[in-house]
Amino acid sequence: MENITSSDFTSPETMRDFFAFYHRLVEQQEPLYRLDDFFGMGGAWIAFRHDDAAAVLKDPRFLKDMRKLMPQQDQAGSAATNASVNKLIEWMKHMPNMLSVDPPDHTRLRRLASKAFTPQMIEGLRPRIQQIADELLDRVEGQGRMELVADFAYPLPIMVISEMLGIPASDQNRFREWTQRLGKAALDPRDSDAVTTALDEFIQYIKGLLDDKRRNPGNDVTSGLVQAFDEGDRLSENELLSTIWLLITAGHETTVNLIGNGVLALLQHPEQMNLLRENPSLLPTAVEELLRYAGPIMITSRFAGEDVIIHGKTIRKGEMVVVSIAGANIDPHKVANPETLDITREENEHLAFGKGIHHCLGAPLARLEGQIAFGTLLRRLPNLQLATGSEPVEYHFSTLRSLVRLPVTF
Repeated sequence: MENITSSDFTSPETMRDFFAFYHRLVEQQEPLYRLDDFFGMGGAWIAFRHDDAAAVLKDPRFLKDMRKLMPQQDQAGSAATNASVNKLIEWMKHMPNMLSVDPPDHTRLRRLASKAFTPQMIEGLRPRIQQIADELLDRVEGQGRMELVADFAYPLPIMVISEMLGIPASDQNRFREWTQRLGKAALDPRDSDAVTTALDEFIQYIKGLLDDKRRNPGNDVTSGLVQAFDEGDRLSENELLSTIWLLITAGHETTVNLIGNGVLALLQHPEQMNLLRENPSLLPTAVEELLRYAGPIMITSRFAGEDVIIHGKTIRKGEMVVVSIAGANIDPHKVANPETLDITREENEHLAFGKGIHHCLGAPLARLEGQIAFGTLLRRLPNLQLATGSEPVEYHFSTLRSLVRLPVTF
């Protein structure tokens, strides 16, 4: 039996055929097993069954805040092997955001950010999101072809979150470069300089944005958070910086990949694509199924805040548990015919947006953007198909299932 390594979880080959990799996980015959090293972070337990993954994500004994637990990791000498990981860890220690901390800090930070993501505010964005989707297709419709990631999947969510945050349109393309550099470098010990450069550039940009909002406040999320900080609403300067960083990053990166992966899945299953085109009322269930079948998040992680026993195995305090979101979403114990794309599937308890207190704050926005994106593409481009003669589908080496490009014709 071929041993599984940490790079298998993020390799382009795994992204291209996750079902084959999942079968390798199952062949281990262990519902929870241990890798000796996970990208220079030391040993890690792997949870890939749906119920185990959901339990870990909901269990308050499993923590996100590295500041509480990294001493145990350091004593084991585990993190020293990856300078890129060390750089990110050091940054996260000083730049906490709601995804990297636990209560009560998490509760406070999420409360402040959630003011921008109420159901009423998200629904109010529908006309503007639809306008953006139509304008993007207006630009390419006469060409009969486009590169779907660059021409549609990326600009739609980055324009939406940028407008929410009050970011100038001229700056939007910089975020894609920064997030991709960080995502790749974090998994490559040779790229510590790239991590440093990308982080520094990103943070300096946000500092400039915050200074501008202090001088020229507007009716946007960034101005609101600056006001909360200036009025002493229990928000530190580093928390303010990292919260804006998180909203920029999470506000576009996962939705880019939901649209790209979703369109590819539909193109690979033309009967499902035709069904959706003929029945737009299926868009809500279709988006949920695409999140399950080809969702962007492959893995996430937690650290044991105390000794925890699962399946008779003791996870020691400070040890990492890597949760395979993609694996949990195709667990046959939870999903009937998990390798079948079925946009009419109604019982769909996928974990694409996580579970528990860290459940994705932007999930309603991502769902709305996905429904509008798929609906608009299928309505306006009835002959949408993969470009003939194009290179094989290529993915980034990342913890996200992220297409490099997707050439299509229509």
